[in-house]
Amino acid sequence: MGHTKKDTVALLARHAEALALFGERVHAVRSDQWDDATPCAAWSVRDLVNHLTAEQLWVPDLVTDGAAIADVGDAYDGDVLGSRPRATWDAAARAARKAFAAPGALERTVWLSYGETPAADYCAQMVTDLVVHSWDLARAIGASERLPDALVGFALDEVTPYASELAKTGLFAPPIEPPPGDGHQTRLLALLGRRV
Repeated sequence: MGHTKKDTVALLARHAEALALFGERVHAVRSDQWDDATPCAAWSVRDLVNHLTAEQLWVPDLVTDGAAIADVGDAYDGDVLGSRPRATWDAAARAARKAFAAPGALERTVWLSYGETPAADYCAQMVTDLVVHSWDLARAIGASERLPDALVGFALDEVTPYASELAKTGLFAPPIEPPPGDGHQTRLLALLGRRV
């Protein structure tokens, strides 16, 4: 599926917004909150931020260098945050944004765990992941849980076609029925097994 220049600009804008959204919440984590629980079963605040940071670290390898998952191996397993988690997140987010925004990057193919994937689709999946985990992190640290409408709409369009399949991976809770009459954000979170 070819993407137009307009599509590419819009996708990169959503990606930058999603990185900023999650980053705001990373910077709002108080020093006494890193071990607090999150809506993600068995993940602390630090685990959640570590997961998203590692995801961003993969992007230059996969998109810029054309590496396969096996080539990177376990480079980003375990703790990638070190002693300066906020700075580590910021650097990883900048590198991911730069990799996706490079000329022609979104026209490439990347090799993910489930096979060849258009880089634009990979970027869209990353946006959705950032949006949903921004809510998780906000809930965990007591920050505003309101997500921007444009990002919610984007994530809902992205995840709706395959939401029911995600639970089978074991990485997502099964979808739940959203309360009647609730908005797009509640529907998105319910699709991904979150109780608001």
